[in-house]
Amino acid sequence: MRSPFVGSLGSFGVLVLAILAVSACGKNSEPPPPSSGSPNAQPETGPSRARAGEPSQAEAMFTTVCAMCHGTDGTGNGPASASLNPKPRNYTDAAWQAGVSDAQLKDIILKGGAAVGKSAAMPGNPQLADHPEVLDGLVQIVRKFGKKP
Repeated sequence: MRSPFVGSLGSFGVLVLAILAVSACGKNSEPPPPSSGSPNAQPETGPSRARAGEPSQAEAMFTTVCAMCHGTDGTGNGPASASLNPKPRNYTDAAWQAGVSDAQLKDIILKGGAAVGKSAAMPGNPQLADHPEVLDGLVQIVRKFGKKP
């Protein structure tokens, strides 16, 4: 016996519904974030939040990307700096820190050195335009190098 629903839609309508049902199966298939196992555990609220003891996304990016040239201490002596001319920026230079705004730092990080009249060796990171919290975190890291202990 044929269903009255199928009869009113016709075989094309059934096919469309089947395709929609199958395509909906892939949505939200990403697993939930891991929890501490506590029933009261709260999920993280943003992509840059680090779990206790883990670096933020900005810290991780600085360590894996920026420190290659700028060094972990911000002096511009990272492992890749030996082959660069001009040498990478020394973030501990107080005069430079005083002469650059946060907006300028963000521009350099996003667009790269060549786009803002600096060294072409400084690559741009346009993907950070969609992650302002990571960009702000990188600026904060750069600013910390300028503070006297």
